[in-house]
Amino acid sequence: MKRHIILLTALLCVALTTAAHGFTDETLNYKVMFKWGIVHKQAGRATLKLTSAPDHFKATLYARSEPWADHFYTLRDTLISIMDRTDMLPRHYERIAHEDGRFDHDIIRIQRSGDTFTATSHRIRRKKKGTVSHSDITLKVQGPTVDLVSVFYYLRMLDFKNLKSGYSKTINIFSGKRKELLTIKYLGTEELKLDGRTYPTYRISFTFTDEKSAKTSDDIDTWIWTAPGHIPLKLEGKLKVGKIRCLYTGNN
Repeated sequence: MKRHIILLTALLCVALTTAAHGFTDETLNYKVMFKWGIVHKQAGRATLKLTSAPDHFKATLYARSEPWADHFYTLRDTLISIMDRTDMLPRHYERIAHEDGRFDHDIIRIQRSGDTFTATSHRIRRKKKGTVSHSDITLKVQGPTVDLVSVFYYLRMLDFKNLKSGYSKTINIFSGKRKELLTIKYLGTEELKLDGRTYPTYRISFTFTDEKSAKTSDDIDTWIWTAPGHIPLKLEGKLKVGKIRCLYTGNN
């Protein structure tokens, strides 16, 4: 579960910062901080690059742990989502992960028929001892469906100004081996102090559950700047020991 929280935290840190429905090519950068008691160190970094094509967008996320953190848990991940330009919902999702001596590669092709989303997933796994396995899974759901990258673009299209505190929306989310439910809950506006500056923000929580309503990871909180662009300024998730925090460092 530790890997799941770290990766989701890095992913949720890099939501697109352009105006709603005005997606443009951009590269965003974040640092991932680990906090446990008096320990507060940078544990990793994440970069999200968006590029456009005539009929789709391609988002590529790069996430990695810092050298000191590699002694405890090494993470080098690349995630790719190909999204339809009209609604930013995915056609193709790929995860290439080097984590703690293991290698995972998921390739998911997503087809839509009306309100039905069908994902065909091919999974490659190499354990620490070098054993390689292949498997294929088919997942089918009804209603809006995202992956772990396209979810941020879906989030960017929410009309925060017209939402009331307590509003929640649940959508489907595909990972390599299963379908989950992602509940996005709006908690209202809140001032956030960050690096000596105070920002007005929208506060949001994310809850991941399975089809039986059991949580698949701890909740994640994020604070999104209310200014045009809606930059996610801070995101926080719990680990078994300590917390993981993600902070925006700029774009280029």
